[in-house]
Amino acid sequence: MAIKTFTTTALLLLSSVLPAPESLSAQEVIDLPGRDRHLDADFEQVFRIGVLEGEDWEMFGTVMHVEFDEDGNLYIVDGSGGMSLGDGTRVVGPGSGGTRVLVFDASGNFLREFGTSGEGPGEFNMPAGFAVLRDGTTIVADLGHRAYQLFDTDGSFLRMVRGGEREGPGGFAWTLLADPRGGAAFTGNFGNRPATINPGGGDAGPPTSPIARLGLAGEEVQTDTVVRAWLPPRGEADLELPGDIGVSEGDRGTLADALRGFSQPSIFEPPLLAGVLPDGGIVYSDSSAYALKVTRPDAGEVTRIIRRPIRPRPVTPRIEKEHRETEEAARREGSGDGSLPIRIFTPGGRDQGALNPTIPLNMPEPAYYHELSVLRGLSTTWDGSIWVRRRGVEPESDGPIDVVTSDGRYVGTFPKDATEIPDAFGPHGVAAFIEHDEFGVASVVVRRLPAALR
Repeated sequence: MAIKTFTTTALLLLSSVLPAPESLSAQEVIDLPGRDRHLDADFEQVFRIGVLEGEDWEMFGTVMHVEFDEDGNLYIVDGSGGMSLGDGTRVVGPGSGGTRVLVFDASGNFLREFGTSGEGPGEFNMPAGFAVLRDGTTIVADLGHRAYQLFDTDGSFLRMVRGGEREGPGGFAWTLLADPRGGAAFTGNFGNRPATINPGGGDAGPPTSPIARLGLAGEEVQTDTVVRAWLPPRGEADLELPGDIGVSEGDRGTLADALRGFSQPSIFEPPLLAGVLPDGGIVYSDSSAYALKVTRPDAGEVTRIIRRPIRPRPVTPRIEKEHRETEEAARREGSGDGSLPIRIFTPGGRDQGALNPTIPLNMPEPAYYHELSVLRGLSTTWDGSIWVRRRGVEPESDGPIDVVTSDGRYVGTFPKDATEIPDAFGPHGVAAFIEHDEFGVASVVVRRLPAALR
């Protein structure tokens, strides 16, 4: 049975676990039971798409994104190349062979395909983020255009919304979560948190990791920060530029000033995990504790905290030693060269990144966070349930998956390896999983979830 409290005192008791609680207004705190209730992952398969040899529409390169609309149509974003950012985000860039969007009906029948590479309106020029609204409008965050491109249900280009300067890493959104109410998407540094730069160094105020709503109704995106999640404090790295990096003296000074405020995340730093609820509210986790924070739509005010008595594990010297050994083995195999990707933008907008894609810097050894966060993944279903992936026995392994409702009811737990969190949830209990066979051939499998898990 869940235990509920509604007092501000409960928030004070949380302070030892949640480093940055919101304002001390009345919040509902729900404590779920500590013992797992077993769930079976015996899902009904609806259809599977993706083969080694077949029609063009059923052979995939890199499945970058999947999503459903309100009619149960499945949208698959496929690129014949691409790269991973290491946090679940996949990006297709120049030379990757292009990107296309394939649409299938609720029975798996191929409907249409759209998307071509190019520099004109409606053409993909370094697409980085995707979202499908419930009415079937497709949003593409296009780095090359510095804009969000919108396509209608038939795949026809609607319009381009110019990007703002504050969304996402580097001033543009990389990850999009569709707003169920339409006309917008949410973005943030979800998953592994990136390094940050405070230009000029100094104190920029309390560290936060914002979640923003991107309004796409006008000619330019309207950015509203709806959540200021906690960001673990970081020390600034003491970085120095090498003698010759091939930039002008003025740009060198600008870059040097920026690097004085450079800070990198600590190893095992708690990730920012988030999902969107059907009313437009956000559920998120921003600390190492098992604490899901539920907000009002657009207000950012936390109205509910859902907890389980599963505590973070300490990062021991043995864990640090094993991690260093793994990293050293990777360096010996040539998987890292110590370079820092740099793009230099002058006030006039001139981009020198093409001249200096990377700059070799002696990066300091990152610090280790003091404990391992309980949660590693979070996603919300079409109807508003919350699936959360817990950490496994090993520091960087996956564990069981809990299913809870947004009003604080514990449904149960899938044992480790019983299932993955679906890559997309749709109406009437459908869920899409991106899978690969032993030859690396990608497929998308749509299964139907029981009513209790939706």
